Amino acid sequence: MATLAHCLFCFDVLVASLEKRQHLTLRQVEDLWSQYQSKLEHESDHLDHDLDVEDGHGPMLESDHDPEELDTDQDPTKQSSALRLPTISRLQAPSPASASSSSTPSSISASSSRLGLDDTSSKTSSNTSFFSLGRRSQQPSPALRDEQYPLFVTWNTISARGHKSLRGCIGTFEPQDLSAGLENYALTAAFDDTRFSPIRSAELSALANHVTLLHGFTPCAHPLDWDLDTNGLRISFTYHGRRLGATYLPNVAVEQGWSKEETIVSLMRKAGWTGRSKDWRDVDDLTAVRYEGKGEGCGWSTWREWRAWVDQRHNETKSRA
Repeated sequence: MATLAHCLFCFDVLVASLEKRQHLTLRQVEDLWSQYQSKLEHESDHLDHDLDVEDGHGPMLESDHDPEELDTDQDPTKQSSALRLPTISRLQAPSPASASSSSTPSSISASSSRLGLDDTSSKTSSNTSFFSLGRRSQQPSPALRDEQYPLFVTWNTISARGHKSLRGCIGTFEPQDLSAGLENYALTAAFDDTRFSPIRSAELSALANHVTLLHGFTPCAHPLDWDLDTNGLRISFTYHGRRLGATYLPNVAVEQGWSKEETIVSLMRKAGWTGRSKDWRDVDDLTAVRYEGKGEGCGWSTWREWRAWVDQRHNETKSRA
């Protein structure tokens, strides 16, 4: 599944492109994000200890409590650098006025509280090489690094009231090496989605990124042979002698409050069909493929705070050298 490190990597690629500098590699981002999480957990542990002392309580000992009452849950650390851009077909997300192949609607209400955005932007140190960072650190699991996935990269803008609007979304159903694929589509979705103007530096503070890795592609027995709560859907059909197609990522239909039939009709319209809604079953050779995808997202402030820590860490390392 997609991780926060994948989203941070997309942000780093975008910002580096705008600042005309080299971005960190995916492996470096994964390593440094893991270290940053460990730092935050360590600081949290110290804060909890200080609060215990201020309240007049010492550290809690296992012998003082029933072992079954102890909270042993831990937040797992979220967990690959090729610059080659693969030659692959690009699939665009829809907008209400667009007939392109689709993955998400152009404007949806923000339903996630994990974005962590604010309205203040700051410029990170941009001319420093970070290739020495993270090499001696504990490496995160390489499981995803050696795998390839079909993927979509989405950029949204978040208004002051928390309303989420599509700013760019492009992906592919061809399996991609994660490093090259995320780099390619982070930039393609930001600059080459023809429904939008290229993303500018002034917009960064309102941006949120979402990465979806796709799997489990299965031909549907019929167009309604899929699950609203689980599956994304890819359709194709013949209309006026042309083969058309479109897709929605998992959860899009649920976010929009659509039924299965409404989802099919919306997909067909995004692909270029102009018939009456009740006639959708009459189109020629309508086929559907269902799939699954686990996505992850983060906002500008999450990337900015992490990157500021990376910059500070690097400068401290340089000053000690």
